[in-house]
Amino acid sequence: MSQTKSSNNGAMAALIAAFLGWLFDGFEMGLFPLIGKPALQDLLPGAPAKEHVEWFTVIISVFLVGAATGGVLFGWLGDKLGRVKAMTLAIFTYAIFSGLCAFVTEAWHFAGLRFIASLGMGGEWALGVALVNEIWGGKNRAWIAGMIGAASNIGFLLTGLISWQLNASLEIVTGWIHAMGLSPENTDYLLHNRAWRFIAVSSALPALINFFILVFVPESHKWEEEKKSGSTSHWATTDLVGVLIACIAAIGIIYAWSPMAKFGGAVAGVITVVGLVIALWGYLHPVRQYMQRSHAAGGVNDAERGVIMKNLLIGAGLAAVALLGTWGSAQQAARWASGLAVDAKGLPIIDYIVISTALGAILVTLITPFIADKLGRRITYTLLCVAALASALAFFQFNKPFTGNSMPLSLTITAFLLGGITASFYGFFPLYFPELFPTSVRATGQGFCFNFGRLIAAVGALQLANLTSFFGGTEGGMHAEAHAYSVLSCIYVVGMVLVWFAPETKGHSLQ
Repeated sequence: MSQTKSSNNGAMAALIAAFLGWLFDGFEMGLFPLIGKPALQDLLPGAPAKEHVEWFTVIISVFLVGAATGGVLFGWLGDKLGRVKAMTLAIFTYAIFSGLCAFVTEAWHFAGLRFIASLGMGGEWALGVALVNEIWGGKNRAWIAGMIGAASNIGFLLTGLISWQLNASLEIVTGWIHAMGLSPENTDYLLHNRAWRFIAVSSALPALINFFILVFVPESHKWEEEKKSGSTSHWATTDLVGVLIACIAAIGIIYAWSPMAKFGGAVAGVITVVGLVIALWGYLHPVRQYMQRSHAAGGVNDAERGVIMKNLLIGAGLAAVALLGTWGSAQQAARWASGLAVDAKGLPIIDYIVISTALGAILVTLITPFIADKLGRRITYTLLCVAALASALAFFQFNKPFTGNSMPLSLTITAFLLGGITASFYGFFPLYFPELFPTSVRATGQGFCFNFGRLIAAVGALQLANLTSFFGGTEGGMHAEAHAYSVLSCIYVVGMVLVWFAPETKGHSLQ
């Protein structure tokens, strides 16, 4: 009886820890889209608007590349050393380096720290999903997947609420900081320009979660069984050279499209294609080497190797569609919508849009796994793509500039739908991806699929400036940006086709 109670307590502690990890993961992801505009105003004084847009997309792209690398790196650590140890390191990494962003003085400093922080963010997602699914087994998997998706969006909502309340109560916050003994100069430094530095430094708080994890969260029993069988010994540190090469190739792609490079579009395009091929090889290298050693030891057979490799590639494609759609539409919504308010300088529209999209995301991600359990994985993903494309087109094509101090109801509704439907995939993937891989490669497999998709999304996000220029650039104003975001959202059409090459796992237990 006591053993069962202890097991239940451990399972609940794992869920709470992972939930908090995902929540602050979402907070960190939502951080830059919220504070990026005021941060770049301070870091690039006097720079033209085009340079601000270019740096905005570069920093987002660097974040996505770091997450892609971290997903494989920390997934590898989770499969070799255990889910819990790797998760604590991932959370520490993203918390501390996100907090350090408060003290940057150059745009490239911001990009570098966001890259290191995103290593942990990419890893934490895969590790938390693997840990919770393995500890809870077949119990309430749809509910748990919904919790995973909702948690990160609660964190995203938290960024909007903090910014909204902070800027509405600056005098009170200033008084509190003064009472703590901080000088007026340092207080102004933290709270200047929508308090973006103060919001950034607050993102170091998730590091405290690790004390709870180390004391209360048990290791996955499925991973412990793999360790006893000796299969974890097939992971080798030398294989991480492939991940390093992939990361360098991915950063090369970002540089080729950045304001620092002077390449033409054709040269940057060639670098992108070559870089993606190298990155794909490098990120897959640890899994290929693991399966080769396991095969030699009588573990994974040829048929299983083929299935795993196929699922890795299809999973990455499905994630790429969802992530490119998100970063090409929902993540741009607040910044774009902030320009809709005419002669209403006091209207904190960016905070309202963040809150609306986050509330939609929380609701829909909770529901999506139950729909997938009812209709099946492929039909559900197809419907999500159709709905996501429609919501993006509705938001960017039907909302127009307005005057006054109150937002149109249509803007709030379309933001809610955009945030909810484009985020629905993040309730779907925690249900689907664990079903594609056996325990021995689950963390690495999930980390690769979800986070290589982020690399593809990074390449797509880098084209926002080019697409905006194609539709008229700065002269085209918000209309040009709206058309650019709408075109990028058409990536969902690819997902409607690709998912029918993926396995249907409805009703299957974890391998």
